[in-house]
Amino acid sequence: MSNLTSAIQLTKESKYKLNNGLYIPVAGFGTYLIDNKKTSDLVYQALKDGYRHIDTAIVYKNQGEAAQGVAKFLKDYPDVKREDIWFTTKIGNNNQGYEETKKAVELISQEVKQYIDYVDLILIHSPKTSKEKRLGTYKALQEFVANPNNDTLNVHSIGVSNYGVDHLEELFNWDGLLVNPVINQLELHPWLPRLELRKYLYEHDILVEAYSPLTQGQKLKDPWLLDLAKKYNISPIELLLKWSYLQGFIVLVKTENPKRIKENLDILPEAVKENDGLEETVRLGKIDLDVDLLEALNKPDSKEVLTWGGVDPTLYKDGDA
Repeated sequence: MSNLTSAIQLTKESKYKLNNGLYIPVAGFGTYLIDNKKTSDLVYQALKDGYRHIDTAIVYKNQGEAAQGVAKFLKDYPDVKREDIWFTTKIGNNNQGYEETKKAVELISQEVKQYIDYVDLILIHSPKTSKEKRLGTYKALQEFVANPNNDTLNVHSIGVSNYGVDHLEELFNWDGLLVNPVINQLELHPWLPRLELRKYLYEHDILVEAYSPLTQGQKLKDPWLLDLAKKYNISPIELLLKWSYLQGFIVLVKTENPKRIKENLDILPEAVKENDGLEETVRLGKIDLDVDLLEALNKPDSKEVLTWGGVDPTLYKDGDA
């Protein structure tokens, strides 16, 4: 069994608590491979539809435009505050190393600070560099977190992406570790469940964030998946997203189709507040899948494969992810 449960209480407003005490929205809008000319408008639309979590990266070349979309939304919707929106970016391989990372954070600051003031989370995008550079990058990021009043950029949290157990062990065995990573962002879906790695992350209080939960489009037409969707009268997209939420993942979904932006979030129910005057309680919705369907989705023979961290991202061109 890879799923945690066949039902979980979540809404569009749900958040998970990180190991540093901050709370991250469970549903995120990703900007991977979105043209920077479209990014601001699509981020604005995602926020308008109810997302409160935006994920970008230096190598996407659109983090500034993503921040602009956030700023425009906050201006148009003053009831939503900056602290209500989570903004993540990432340090790419070419920016790793102690001094290089400090310069990279300066770049992030130049591109986003004027719009959103601070960054909620910076991830190391991939471990595909040397140990010296990986640890140098983490050392630099720790310094930004430890000194929020620095002149460059206030960084609230740090984490990693595409890290395996060996890379995490390297970090935890490093005598310079002062700030634990809050998240490991990974490609995750039934064809790549990463059970052993997820167990390790759970034991070390690191939340799991899933990118490409729709398998970057290439598996959506898999006859096996289509047969399950037909049998249980559920769309392949809804099936895969619900599977991810049922694992307890923070889920990142990317699309350039405005209609799909809303549809992807609508997998989660609305938060309904009780009529108690003070609005102190929220009646949570329920995400569930048939137990037999979940059993069918478990693919114990799935192999751990190289993911984005070791592959040229421009190879991925098709579909929504």
